[in-house]
Amino acid sequence: MDSFERLLESYDYSFPPDAVALEPASPRDSARLLVFDPSSGRVVLDTYRHLVRHLPPNSCLVFNETKVLPARIEVTKRSGGRARVLFLRRSGRNSFFALSDRKLPVGETVRVGRTDLRVGTGAGGEYRLSVPEGTTVTELLVRHGRMPLPPYLKKTPLFERDVRRKYQTVFARRSGSVAAPTASLHFTPRLLKSLRVAGHEVVFVTLHVNLGTFQPLQPDQVRAGELHEESYEIGSKAARAIERVKKEGRPVIAVGTTVARTLESAAGRGSGLAGGGMTRLSSDPAIVFGSSTD
Repeated sequence: MDSFERLLESYDYSFPPDAVALEPASPRDSARLLVFDPSSGRVVLDTYRHLVRHLPPNSCLVFNETKVLPARIEVTKRSGGRARVLFLRRSGRNSFFALSDRKLPVGETVRVGRTDLRVGTGAGGEYRLSVPEGTTVTELLVRHGRMPLPPYLKKTPLFERDVRRKYQTVFARRSGSVAAPTASLHFTPRLLKSLRVAGHEVVFVTLHVNLGTFQPLQPDQVRAGELHEESYEIGSKAARAIERVKKEGRPVIAVGTTVARTLESAAGRGSGLAGGGMTRLSSDPAIVFGSSTD
């Protein structure tokens, strides 16, 4: 067994399949919450509805307002063969990069419904698919795509229309992700209001979740300390709020690893938090508040 396999084995544990929730808690903030105090070793079991009880006073919670696209589509080749394609990121208004579970005919077209997509190549085994004029990438995905649920939820009893609504945060606004920032799925408008009433600030940034969040870890990624790149953006208003909170010595809480990577990458630029870019960082779990899948 090499060092990489030993590293993965050190994180391995038995998780009973019947313990996987195949549909979300209802209401969302009734989901169970485990609170661990590292200074005392004390563990408290509660629900998200009572999160305010467990936060440091006057905290600033930073959320990811990305919106999940129905990013899985099935395409048909001229030969009649079919392939499942996963949208990764846009390449202009009328094309996008994707992965496919089958080889696609480069230079030819594949069909989705009545729409023909021109197949080109991208880096790292990706394909570049172009839609005809008059159709946008988002329109194509909304019309023909399915939400890209993780494998452990493949037996969910929810219909696609329900998945599109529930596998999305209540504040999702900016389309571009292929998976939800799951640490935020348990928040409701009621919970967000209770945070503000209790004196906490709520700030939103954007990181479009991509392969860097859920792709199986590879040996070269461990050696380099980098993951597949993901795009992020921090607006000037959010940046000013976070920088002000830091100057005041108040806690800044990243809700999920996607937010942690966003803040780490922006801070690493050394030119202020406002702006956008790409991140390949593997987040330090010590500064992350969230679930095991985000």
